[in-house]
Amino acid sequence: MGNVERCDKTLPLNQMIFHVRRDARLRERWLTDFEALAREFGLSRAEIDAVQAKDPRRLMDLGVHQYYVPQILRLFFGAAQNSNASAALECYKRAFPRETAEAMALQQRVEGR
Repeated sequence: MGNVERCDKTLPLNQMIFHVRRDARLRERWLTDFEALAREFGLSRAEIDAVQAKDPRRLMDLGVHQYYVPQILRLFFGAAQNSNASAALECYKRAFPRETAEAMALQQRVEGR
């Protein structure tokens, strides 16, 4: 699932996340006025749509750094409920169904089920 080699360092969304994750005012705007904030950072419609869809695969396909994808999901869902049933993990499961099935099968084999 990693995409370090496909990361687009010039992608406006990468720049936006770098700043948003470090600035409480920007994080608040992320939640209350995302469209305007996205325009200020110069995001494309594809970037905006991928963020709003909370779709890790689309984000990575656009060139978002793999480190920033979970950061984006945390902006929506927080980090307090990290578990195997978290909303953020559900986004990954939907985006990567084959990989999820393989991981679940491996877990069952390891646990001897």
